[in-house]
Amino acid sequence: MAKKFPHSYEVCTCKHVSLGEVIHSIKERDANTLEKIGDLTDAGTCCKCCQDSSCDIGAEKMELYLTQILEKFTKR
Repeated sequence: MAKKFPHSYEVCTCKHVSLGEVIHSIKERDANTLEKIGDLTDAGTCCKCCQDSSCDIGAEKMELYLTQILEKFTKR
């Protein structure tokens, strides 16, 4: 995750969930799994392309995945 993304960056295009919403769910609401992020934000619950590069089946690839965000913010 070398590139800087603004909090307004749309991580999940199906459900229109921003990076800020995902970070908030991790830091403030203790979402430490993809399932919990999905429960709190709906991110990754539709086509699942935003979850991980291995799930990204679209012609246009995502620039940032939920697994990357989760990994960055749950490392201790």
